Amino acid sequence: MRANRQHGAALLTAMLTVTLVATFAAAALWQQWRSVEIEAAERSRTQMQWVLNGALDWARLILQEDGRNSQVDHLSEPWALPLQEARLSSFLAVDKSNTQDALDAFLSGQISDQQGLLNVRNLVLEGKPNPSSVLAFGRLFAMLNLPKSQLNLMVDQLLAADAASAKPTAAANASEAAAAEATAPFKPYRLEHLHWLGLPTATVRALTPYATLLPAPTPLNLNTASAEVLSAAVPDMDRARAQQWVAGRATAHFKTVADAFKAGGVRESGTGAAEAKDFSVNSRFFAVRGRLRLGDSSVQEVSLVERVSPTVKVIWRQRESVTAPLVGSLQ
Repeated sequence: MRANRQHGAALLTAMLTVTLVATFAAAALWQQWRSVEIEAAERSRTQMQWVLNGALDWARLILQEDGRNSQVDHLSEPWALPLQEARLSSFLAVDKSNTQDALDAFLSGQISDQQGLLNVRNLVLEGKPNPSSVLAFGRLFAMLNLPKSQLNLMVDQLLAADAASAKPTAAANASEAAAAEATAPFKPYRLEHLHWLGLPTATVRALTPYATLLPAPTPLNLNTASAEVLSAAVPDMDRARAQQWVAGRATAHFKTVADAFKAGGVRESGTGAAEAKDFSVNSRFFAVRGRLRLGDSSVQEVSLVERVSPTVKVIWRQRESVTAPLVGSLQ
Protein backbone atom coordinates (compact mmCIF):
# COMPACT_ATOMS: atom_id res chain seq x y z
CA MET A 1 0.00 0.00 0.00
CA ARG A 2 2.80 2.36 0.96
CA ALA A 3 4.70 1.47 -2.21
CA ASN A 4 1.62 2.32 -4.28
CA ARG A 5 1.38 5.70 -2.56
CA GLN A 6 5.03 6.43 -3.26
CA HIS A 7 4.56 5.38 -6.88
CA GLY A 8 1.54 7.71 -7.22
CA ALA A 9 3.43 10.65 -5.68
CA ALA A 10 6.36 10.09 -8.04
CA LEU A 11 3.97 9.97 -11.02
CA LEU A 12 2.27 13.20 -9.89
CA THR A 13 5.64 14.89 -9.42
CA ALA A 14 6.71 13.83 -12.91
CA MET A 15 3.48 15.18 -14.42
CA LEU A 16 3.91 18.51 -12.62
CA THR A 17 7.50 18.71 -13.82
CA VAL A 18 6.47 18.07 -17.43
CA THR A 19 3.71 20.69 -17.12
CA LEU A 20 6.14 23.29 -15.76
CA VAL A 21 8.70 22.57 -18.48
CA ALA A 22 6.02 22.84 -21.18
CA THR A 23 4.76 26.12 -19.70
CA PHE A 24 8.24 27.62 -19.56
CA ALA A 25 9.00 26.42 -23.08
CA ALA A 26 5.75 27.92 -24.39
CA ALA A 27 6.48 31.21 -22.61
CA ALA A 28 10.00 31.34 -24.02
CA LEU A 29 8.70 30.55 -27.50
CA TRP A 30 6.07 33.30 -27.22
CA GLN A 31 8.66 35.80 -26.02
CA GLN A 32 10.91 34.90 -28.94
CA TRP A 33 8.02 35.21 -31.41
CA ARG A 34 7.06 38.56 -29.91
CA SER A 35 10.62 39.85 -30.20
CA VAL A 36 10.78 38.79 -33.85
CA GLU A 37 7.46 40.48 -34.61
CA ILE A 38 8.53 43.72 -32.88
CA GLU A 39 11.83 43.73 -34.75
CA ALA A 40 10.07 43.09 -38.07
CA ALA A 41 7.54 45.86 -37.39
CA GLU A 42 10.30 48.30 -36.45
CA ARG A 43 12.28 47.41 -39.55
CA SER A 44 9.19 47.86 -41.70
CA ARG A 45 8.41 51.22 -40.05
CA THR A 46 11.97 52.43 -40.63
CA GLN A 47 11.88 51.36 -44.27
CA MET A 48 8.56 53.14 -44.79
CA GLN A 49 9.83 56.31 -43.15
CA TRP A 50 12.93 56.41 -45.34
CA VAL A 51 10.90 55.89 -48.51
CA LEU A 52 8.46 58.66 -47.51
CA ASN A 53 11.41 60.93 -46.71
CA GLY A 54 12.73 60.33 -50.19
CA ALA A 55 9.31 60.95 -51.73
CA LEU A 56 9.02 64.28 -49.90
CA ASP A 57 12.51 65.32 -51.02
CA TRP A 58 11.60 64.42 -54.61
CA ALA A 59 8.42 66.53 -54.39
CA ARG A 60 10.44 69.44 -53.03
CA LEU A 61 12.87 69.11 -55.93
CA ILE A 62 10.01 69.16 -58.45
CA LEU A 63 8.58 72.33 -56.91
CA GLN A 64 12.01 73.92 -56.73
CA GLU A 65 12.70 73.28 -60.41
CA ASP A 66 9.24 74.51 -61.34
CA GLY A 67 9.86 77.75 -59.47
CA ARG A 68 13.10 78.29 -61.36
CA ASN A 69 11.54 77.71 -64.76
CA SER A 70 8.21 79.50 -64.41
CA GLN A 71 6.59 82.30 -62.42
CA VAL A 72 3.09 80.95 -63.08
CA ASP A 73 1.56 77.90 -61.39
CA HIS A 74 -1.25 75.97 -63.06
CA LEU A 75 -2.69 72.46 -63.17
CA SER A 76 -0.91 71.40 -66.36
CA GLU A 77 2.54 71.51 -64.76
CA PRO A 78 4.40 68.34 -63.71
CA TRP A 79 3.91 68.99 -59.99
CA ALA A 80 0.12 68.84 -60.41
CA LEU A 81 0.13 65.31 -61.87
CA PRO A 82 -0.68 62.72 -59.18
CA LEU A 83 1.58 59.71 -58.77
CA GLN A 84 -0.56 56.61 -59.19
CA GLU A 85 0.30 53.65 -57.02
CA ALA A 86 3.66 52.40 -58.27
CA ARG A 87 5.49 49.25 -57.22
CA LEU A 88 8.84 49.76 -55.52
CA SER A 89 9.68 46.20 -54.46
CA SER A 90 12.28 45.78 -57.19
CA PHE A 91 14.11 48.88 -55.95
CA LEU A 92 13.92 47.92 -52.26
CA ALA A 93 15.27 44.40 -52.81
CA VAL A 94 19.01 44.02 -52.29
CA ASP A 95 19.27 41.41 -55.02
CA LYS A 96 17.28 42.74 -57.97
CA SER A 97 17.49 39.38 -59.71
CA ASN A 98 15.46 37.76 -56.94
CA THR A 99 12.44 39.80 -55.89
CA GLN A 100 9.88 37.02 -55.57
CA ASP A 101 10.30 36.78 -51.80
CA ALA A 102 10.61 40.54 -51.27
CA LEU A 103 7.78 42.48 -49.67
CA ASP A 104 5.56 44.32 -52.13
CA ALA A 105 5.99 48.06 -51.64
CA PHE A 106 3.71 50.53 -53.39
CA LEU A 107 3.98 54.31 -53.34
CA SER A 108 1.40 56.88 -54.39
CA GLY A 109 1.18 60.60 -53.81
CA GLN A 110 0.10 64.01 -54.93
CA ILE A 111 1.12 67.66 -54.68
CA SER A 112 -1.77 70.10 -54.30
CA ASP A 113 -1.74 73.88 -54.37
CA GLN A 114 -2.97 75.23 -51.05
CA GLN A 115 -3.44 78.71 -52.51
CA GLY A 116 -6.20 77.29 -54.69
CA LEU A 117 -8.30 77.22 -51.50
CA LEU A 118 -9.79 79.94 -49.32
CA ASN A 119 -7.29 80.76 -46.59
CA VAL A 120 -8.82 81.09 -43.11
CA ARG A 121 -5.82 83.23 -42.14
CA ASN A 122 -7.15 85.93 -44.51
CA LEU A 123 -10.20 86.50 -42.29
CA VAL A 124 -8.19 88.62 -39.85
CA LEU A 125 -5.54 91.14 -40.91
CA GLU A 126 -3.66 93.38 -38.48
CA GLY A 127 -6.09 92.64 -35.68
CA LYS A 128 -9.22 93.47 -37.70
CA PRO A 129 -11.67 91.47 -39.82
CA ASN A 130 -10.80 91.49 -43.51
CA PRO A 131 -14.06 92.51 -45.32
CA SER A 132 -13.31 90.84 -48.67
CA SER A 133 -12.35 87.53 -47.03
CA VAL A 134 -15.34 87.62 -44.69
CA LEU A 135 -17.63 88.08 -47.70
CA ALA A 136 -15.91 85.22 -49.55
CA PHE A 137 -16.33 82.86 -46.62
CA GLY A 138 -19.90 84.07 -46.20
CA ARG A 139 -20.67 82.96 -49.74
CA LEU A 140 -18.92 79.63 -49.09
CA PHE A 141 -20.93 79.06 -45.90
CA ALA A 142 -24.14 79.84 -47.80
CA MET A 143 -23.15 77.42 -50.59
CA LEU A 144 -22.52 74.67 -48.01
CA ASN A 145 -25.71 75.50 -46.05
CA LEU A 146 -23.69 76.29 -42.94
CA PRO A 147 -25.04 78.82 -40.40
CA LYS A 148 -23.56 82.30 -40.70
CA SER A 149 -23.34 82.43 -36.91
CA GLN A 150 -20.52 79.89 -37.09
CA LEU A 151 -18.59 82.17 -39.46
CA ASN A 152 -19.06 85.08 -37.07
CA LEU A 153 -17.90 82.89 -34.20
CA MET A 154 -14.80 81.86 -36.16
CA VAL A 155 -13.87 85.47 -36.92
CA ASP A 156 -14.38 86.56 -33.30
CA GLN A 157 -12.35 83.67 -31.96
CA LEU A 158 -9.55 84.28 -34.45
CA LEU A 159 -9.40 87.90 -33.30
CA ALA A 160 -9.22 86.76 -29.68
CA ALA A 161 -6.55 84.15 -30.41
CA ASP A 162 -4.41 86.63 -32.35
CA ALA A 163 -4.75 89.22 -29.60
CA ALA A 164 -3.71 86.70 -26.95
CA SER A 165 -0.69 85.54 -28.93
CA ALA A 166 0.51 89.11 -29.51
CA LYS A 167 2.69 90.95 -27.01
CA PRO A 168 0.45 92.53 -24.33
CA THR A 169 1.76 96.07 -24.88
CA ALA A 170 -1.73 97.56 -25.06
CA ALA A 171 -2.93 96.02 -21.81
CA ALA A 172 -3.43 98.27 -18.85
CA ASN A 173 -1.42 95.97 -16.64
CA ALA A 174 0.02 92.47 -16.54
CA SER A 175 -2.96 91.00 -14.69
CA GLU A 176 -5.39 92.13 -17.40
CA ALA A 177 -3.12 90.67 -20.07
CA ALA A 178 -2.92 87.36 -18.20
CA ALA A 179 -6.70 87.24 -17.79
CA ALA A 180 -7.25 87.92 -21.49
CA GLU A 181 -4.78 85.22 -22.46
CA ALA A 182 -6.42 82.70 -20.10
CA THR A 183 -9.87 83.14 -21.67
CA ALA A 184 -8.70 83.27 -25.31
CA PRO A 185 -8.87 80.15 -27.50
CA PHE A 186 -5.76 78.38 -28.75
CA LYS A 187 -4.51 79.80 -32.03
CA PRO A 188 -5.14 77.22 -34.77
CA TYR A 189 -2.34 76.23 -37.13
CA ARG A 190 -4.14 73.72 -39.36
CA LEU A 191 -7.68 73.50 -40.66
CA GLU A 192 -8.56 70.58 -38.40
CA HIS A 193 -7.74 72.83 -35.43
CA LEU A 194 -10.78 75.04 -36.12
CA HIS A 195 -12.74 73.09 -33.54
CA TRP A 196 -10.52 74.91 -31.01
CA LEU A 197 -12.53 77.99 -31.99
CA GLY A 198 -15.83 76.28 -31.25
CA LEU A 199 -16.70 75.06 -34.75
CA PRO A 200 -18.43 71.65 -34.91
CA THR A 201 -16.54 68.77 -36.47
CA ALA A 202 -19.17 68.53 -39.22
CA THR A 203 -18.51 72.15 -40.21
CA VAL A 204 -14.75 71.62 -40.37
CA ARG A 205 -15.29 68.52 -42.47
CA ALA A 206 -17.56 70.43 -44.86
CA LEU A 207 -14.98 73.21 -45.25
CA THR A 208 -12.05 70.86 -45.90
CA PRO A 209 -12.38 70.57 -49.73
CA TYR A 210 -12.60 74.35 -50.15
CA ALA A 211 -10.57 75.96 -47.36
CA THR A 212 -7.15 75.78 -45.77
CA LEU A 213 -5.24 77.42 -42.93
CA LEU A 214 -1.80 78.68 -43.91
CA PRO A 215 0.89 80.37 -41.80
CA ALA A 216 0.33 83.74 -43.50
CA PRO A 217 -2.36 85.55 -45.52
CA THR A 218 -2.23 84.57 -49.18
CA PRO A 219 -3.93 85.52 -52.45
CA LEU A 220 -6.08 82.97 -54.26
CA ASN A 221 -4.45 81.33 -57.29
CA LEU A 222 -6.94 81.71 -60.14
CA ASN A 223 -5.17 78.96 -62.10
CA THR A 224 -5.75 76.23 -59.50
CA ALA A 225 -8.93 77.18 -57.62
CA SER A 226 -12.00 75.03 -58.21
CA ALA A 227 -15.29 76.38 -59.55
CA GLU A 228 -16.80 76.27 -56.05
CA VAL A 229 -13.93 78.27 -54.57
CA LEU A 230 -14.01 80.79 -57.43
CA SER A 231 -17.73 81.34 -57.05
CA ALA A 232 -17.19 82.06 -53.36
CA ALA A 233 -14.08 84.22 -53.72
CA VAL A 234 -15.00 86.35 -56.74
CA PRO A 235 -17.89 88.84 -56.27
CA ASP A 236 -20.90 88.36 -58.58
CA MET A 237 -19.55 84.99 -59.78
CA ASP A 238 -22.14 82.21 -59.82
CA ARG A 239 -21.34 78.51 -60.08
CA ALA A 240 -22.18 78.23 -63.80
CA ARG A 241 -19.89 81.10 -64.79
CA ALA A 242 -17.15 79.73 -62.56
CA GLN A 243 -17.39 76.32 -64.25
CA GLN A 244 -17.09 77.97 -67.68
CA TRP A 245 -14.10 79.90 -66.38
CA VAL A 246 -12.43 76.70 -65.21
CA ALA A 247 -13.18 74.95 -68.53
CA GLY A 248 -11.56 77.79 -70.47
CA ARG A 249 -8.59 77.79 -68.12
CA ALA A 250 -7.92 74.13 -68.92
CA THR A 251 -7.22 75.09 -72.55
CA ALA A 252 -4.90 77.99 -71.76
CA HIS A 253 -3.84 78.92 -68.24
CA PHE A 254 -3.84 82.54 -67.08
CA LYS A 255 -0.50 84.33 -67.20
CA THR A 256 -1.66 87.38 -65.23
CA VAL A 257 -4.51 88.28 -62.93
CA ALA A 258 -5.69 90.81 -65.53
CA ASP A 259 -5.93 88.04 -68.14
CA ALA A 260 -7.93 85.92 -65.73
CA PHE A 261 -10.33 88.75 -64.90
CA LYS A 262 -10.84 89.43 -68.60
CA ALA A 263 -11.55 85.78 -69.35
CA GLY A 264 -14.04 85.53 -66.50
CA GLY A 265 -15.71 88.89 -67.07
CA VAL A 266 -14.82 90.02 -63.55
CA ARG A 267 -15.55 93.60 -62.54
CA GLU A 268 -12.51 95.49 -61.25
CA SER A 269 -14.22 98.76 -60.38
CA GLY A 270 -17.34 99.88 -58.59
CA THR A 271 -18.99 98.81 -55.36
CA GLY A 272 -18.36 95.16 -54.52
CA ALA A 273 -15.82 94.71 -57.33
CA ALA A 274 -12.99 92.21 -57.13
CA GLU A 275 -9.64 93.46 -55.83
CA ALA A 276 -6.61 92.30 -57.78
CA LYS A 277 -4.52 92.10 -54.60
CA ASP A 278 -6.69 89.22 -53.38
CA PHE A 279 -5.75 87.04 -56.36
CA SER A 280 -2.66 85.70 -58.10
CA VAL A 281 -1.51 83.23 -60.76
CA ASN A 282 1.31 81.69 -58.70
CA SER A 283 1.67 80.04 -55.30
CA ARG A 284 4.02 79.64 -52.37
CA PHE A 285 2.32 76.95 -50.27
CA PHE A 286 1.75 73.35 -51.35
CA ALA A 287 0.58 70.18 -49.61
CA VAL A 288 2.55 67.00 -50.34
CA ARG A 289 0.68 63.77 -49.63
CA GLY A 290 2.36 60.41 -49.75
CA ARG A 291 1.06 56.91 -49.12
CA LEU A 292 3.27 53.85 -48.83
CA ARG A 293 2.05 50.26 -48.64
CA LEU A 294 4.68 47.76 -47.57
CA GLY A 295 3.65 44.18 -46.92
CA ASP A 296 0.75 44.18 -44.44
CA SER A 297 1.28 47.78 -43.33
CA SER A 298 0.62 51.16 -44.88
CA VAL A 299 1.45 54.72 -43.87
CA GLN A 300 0.06 58.00 -45.15
CA GLU A 301 1.69 61.37 -44.51
CA VAL A 302 0.87 64.95 -45.42
CA SER A 303 3.36 67.83 -45.37
CA LEU A 304 2.93 71.54 -45.89
CA VAL A 305 5.84 73.10 -47.77
CA GLU A 306 6.61 76.70 -48.62
CA ARG A 307 8.48 77.63 -51.78
CA VAL A 308 10.64 80.68 -51.29
CA SER A 309 13.00 80.85 -54.24
CA PRO A 310 15.38 79.13 -54.52
CA THR A 311 14.43 76.71 -51.71
CA VAL A 312 11.40 74.70 -50.65
CA LYS A 313 11.13 74.24 -46.89
CA VAL A 314 8.85 72.02 -44.84
CA ILE A 315 6.49 73.93 -42.53
CA TRP A 316 4.96 70.90 -40.84
CA ARG A 317 4.68 67.18 -41.42
CA GLN A 318 2.05 64.84 -40.05
CA ARG A 319 1.45 61.13 -40.27
CA GLU A 320 -2.24 60.74 -41.00
CA SER A 321 -2.77 57.01 -40.64
CA VAL A 322 -1.26 53.58 -40.16
CA THR A 323 -3.71 51.04 -41.55
CA ALA A 324 -4.17 47.71 -43.22
CA PRO A 325 -3.23 47.26 -46.89
CA LEU A 326 -4.82 49.90 -49.11
CA VAL A 327 -6.14 49.50 -52.64
CA GLY A 328 -6.11 52.20 -55.31
CA SER A 329 -4.27 55.46 -55.70
CA LEU A 330 -4.24 58.54 -53.54
CA GLN A 331 -6.94 60.96 -54.51
